[in-house]
Amino acid sequence: MADLFSPDVLATQPLDHALALPARYYTDPQVPVLDASAVFARSWQLVCHQSQLSGVGDHVVTAIAGLPLLVVRSDETTIRAFHNVCRHRAGPIASCDGRGATSLRCRYHGWTYGLDGVLRGAPEMGRTPDFDPATIRLPEVRVQVWQGLVFVATGKAPAFENFVAGINARLGPERSLAGFEFHHRSSYDVACNWKVYVDNYLEGYHVPHIHPGLNSLLDYRSYITETAEWYSFQFSPLESGDDLYGSGEALYYFLYPNAMLNILPGRLQTNRVLPLGVDHCRVEFDFYYAPDSSAAGQARRTRDLAFSDEVQQEDVTMCQDVQRGLASGSYEAGRLNPLRENAVHHFHELLRRAYREHA
Repeated sequence: MADLFSPDVLATQPLDHALALPARYYTDPQVPVLDASAVFARSWQLVCHQSQLSGVGDHVVTAIAGLPLLVVRSDETTIRAFHNVCRHRAGPIASCDGRGATSLRCRYHGWTYGLDGVLRGAPEMGRTPDFDPATIRLPEVRVQVWQGLVFVATGKAPAFENFVAGINARLGPERSLAGFEFHHRSSYDVACNWKVYVDNYLEGYHVPHIHPGLNSLLDYRSYITETAEWYSFQFSPLESGDDLYGSGEALYYFLYPNAMLNILPGRLQTNRVLPLGVDHCRVEFDFYYAPDSSAAGQARRTRDLAFSDEVQQEDVTMCQDVQRGLASGSYEAGRLNPLRENAVHHFHELLRRAYREHA
C-alpha cells in the first residue's frame, strides 16, 4: 500500500496546474480498504428521505463500504441508525425496508431488539449464566436530518453545520427539499471504481459530447461550477418545456464523498455511489416529487424517469470505458481543465487530504 501514500502525489495541487489522481487510486486492489477507513468512515452519508420513515417502526436498510446499517424511526420524534448485525452471531436484523415494525428481530436465531436497539428477547437463553439482555444493544451511529434528508456518520466526521454551510441560503424557502415525497428508486451496477463515477458527475465538460438530450436543455455557455469546503455545485439555466420540468434553474449538488442532489423545478433526485469493489460500484437514484396527483403530473414523472435513464446509460458506458483505460497501464495522470473541472480538483484535494491523514 506504500505507493498509495506517495508524498509527491498526495501533496496539495493548485487548480491551474493540477493533475488528476493517478490510475492506481482507481485500480489497486487495496484501494477499497483504504477508502472504507479513510473516506467513508470519516464522512456523512446520505441514507434516505424522512418521507420514507414517516411512521414509528418504518425502517430502511443500507450498507456503507461494507458496514450494514438499519435506519429506523424509533418514536414520533426520533430517527436512529444501528449496525444491522446481530450481537449473537452476526445475522441480519432486517434484510429489506419495512413499515410499522414494533421490534427488530434477527432472522437467524430470533434475537429481538426494541426500536431503541436494546435486546428484549433471546430464545432459550433464560438459564444462561450471567446473561443480561439489558446490557446488550446494537451499536448506534449518529443521525442528522437536514432538508428532509437523513444522513448518518459511522465514525469521525466534520461538524454537520460545516458540511452543509451555505446550501440553505442558496436554495431559499421556495426550494425546500423537505416537502418532497419518495416515488421511485432506480439502481445501476457500474463496472468502475466509485471515484470514476463521482469524477464524471462533477464536471459539465463532457455534456456536449456524450449527452445530446441533456445538452439541449442546458445553456452550456452559462454553466457554472462552484466549490465550498465539503461540497460543490453546478448550475445552469434550464429550458425543458412544461411537459417535463418547465423553465428555471438546474442545480446539481455534490456532497463529499459520494452523494448528489439533482434539483429541478418540482423534482429532487438523489444519487448515492456505493463501492462494491475496486472496479465495481452501484449508483442508487431515488426520485422525489412535490405532491401532484394530476394526470399531467404523472405524465411528467414518467418522462422524467425515462429521460434520467437515457442520461444514465450514456454516463455508465463512458465510466466503464474510463475504468478500462485506467486499468490498461497506458494512463498517466492528466492535466485538469481549470475552467470546467474545478469540482473534480476539489474532490481530489479532499481525497488527497483524507489519504494523507490516514497515512
